[in-house]
Amino acid sequence: MTQIFHVHSENPQKRLIQQAVNILRDGGVIVYPTDAAYAFGCTVGNKSALERIVQIRQLGSKHNFTIACHNLSELATYARVDNQVFRLLKNNTPGPYTFILAATAEVPRRLMHPKRKTVGLRIPDNKIALALLEALGEPLMTTTLIMPNESEPLVDPEEILELLSRRIELVIDGGWGETSTTTVVDLVDSIPVLVREGKGSLEKVGLEPFR
Repeated sequence: MTQIFHVHSENPQKRLIQQAVNILRDGGVIVYPTDAAYAFGCTVGNKSALERIVQIRQLGSKHNFTIACHNLSELATYARVDNQVFRLLKNNTPGPYTFILAATAEVPRRLMHPKRKTVGLRIPDNKIALALLEALGEPLMTTTLIMPNESEPLVDPEEILELLSRRIELVIDGGWGETSTTTVVDLVDSIPVLVREGKGSLEKVGLEPFR
């Protein structure tokens, strides 16, 4: 049965965060709030949990997954980052961005782009998400909670619970969600290239909006 934890958005209850961590470590799939939309999450090495998320969202083989990290030190374990890129990341994390970077050997192949060997990484500016990542002590595989044939993410935790009941283990209710997604920036060649315009400011990462 799917559980729901009502977690304070400014002062996340440590007891509930630890219970969520235990569910993740036991192989569970969760839904949790971010600084953009609600998202699915599971541990990076959990292949069966990832397959469940793929099935729920009906994702194709070319879908780009993201790894959510607690800080830049953790992010650097999963991506090759030069000094120029590090400065840009430092100035814009935590924040509503997903950065496409060259993956290191620490990234499971199933999470990499099959040809470019890249991975999406982000550090969410959300106290619940950061508390969860800190307590877990490792990143989360994550993807936005957009259901098949829908154009926008789900925002109501109670509706999420009803829709995904018995398909996932936990919904973390951090309040009404947003319909915005992250701004996706490709930094593989150290020069920012806009992939998707979202909540994150383009000017802050040296980009102009699509015309």
